Amino acid sequence: MTDLQSRGLRLTDPDAGAPSRRGGAGPTDHKAVTVDGRTIMVPVHTGSAADSPFEAGAMAADGSVPLQRNGKTIATIGFPRQPRFYKMQTLDGVPYSKIAQLHGSDVLATTVLQTCVRYGRRSTSCQFCAIGESLSNGLTINRKLPEQLAEVARAAVLLDGVKHMVMTTGTPNFTDRGAALLCESAFAVKAAVDLPIQAQCEPPDDPIWFTRMKAAGIDSLGMHLEAVTPEVRQRIMPGKAEVSIEQYMTAFADAVAVFGRGQVSTYILAGLGDTRDAILAMCEQLVAIGVYPFVVPFVPASGTPLADHPAPDPVFMRSLLQPLGAMLVAGGLRSADIKAGCGRCGACSSLSSFER
Repeated sequence: MTDLQSRGLRLTDPDAGAPSRRGGAGPTDHKAVTVDGRTIMVPVHTGSAADSPFEAGAMAADGSVPLQRNGKTIATIGFPRQPRFYKMQTLDGVPYSKIAQLHGSDVLATTVLQTCVRYGRRSTSCQFCAIGESLSNGLTINRKLPEQLAEVARAAVLLDGVKHMVMTTGTPNFTDRGAALLCESAFAVKAAVDLPIQAQCEPPDDPIWFTRMKAAGIDSLGMHLEAVTPEVRQRIMPGKAEVSIEQYMTAFADAVAVFGRGQVSTYILAGLGDTRDAILAMCEQLVAIGVYPFVVPFVPASGTPLADHPAPDPVFMRSLLQPLGAMLVAGGLRSADIKAGCGRCGACSSLSSFER
């Protein structure tokens, strides 16, 4: 799984199973692949995927797909089917798939606001971000209304057995940084269906927002560092780096006090320039205060300034994830204990496989 996520996958039949994603927030240029009963997100539209030694063969009648490496079949994989709720639309004609998407096998994910105050300006934008790509390609709508999210969430639970939901957002301002949008969205969803929710945003300016998000029905929170050293953060995401690592650490501690140990997490993208030792040192600090560091291999997304940036070597990823898995177990933080969100899903990283 680690090798697949670093090197990507070539597809004999690109239309097999649920459709792959291009652009947008979260796992993009990926396709959901089931390996040994676990569904992971594997890059299929990147430059590294085009040169990958891995290829998915033709799907058999039973839905199984041979996985080949350098022409030799090494395993059997599968592709989750397209969710039923994708065939539906709102009364005003918006397809449900433009409001929320299936990630992994049982996670409903949405970007509540598809625009960001930093996106589109090289001086401030995150160089890896493709949040505007799906919007410009007509694959989504900019603002998902609370009532739309509630309608789609209820259908996804009833029709496709969705188990939890992720709500992220572009940063709309430099004060609450999207927390208010997430509160009203979560409140509407929880009024319609009993579904655990993770919200994701930058640290808001006032820690009172953590209490408000919890009261609105948000079960877990993600605030994403992406990179862990100031120099890499400044180079890769100059606007977001204005919120310092020290501010993030304060916000993490405040959020853990509200949501509890293990219910606050952060994305760390391995392969942007941070060393293994720097990432592990940051993870040690995070685990100590009760934050789950979800370390994933960086995927160079098409349409971004880092489209040609190399993906991290799988040997580097294993050397990072193996000690991190042991660190998580020693700290009492496990992905299975997270109520909702990316860490619980685990599809974008093989990290949970190292929690032994």
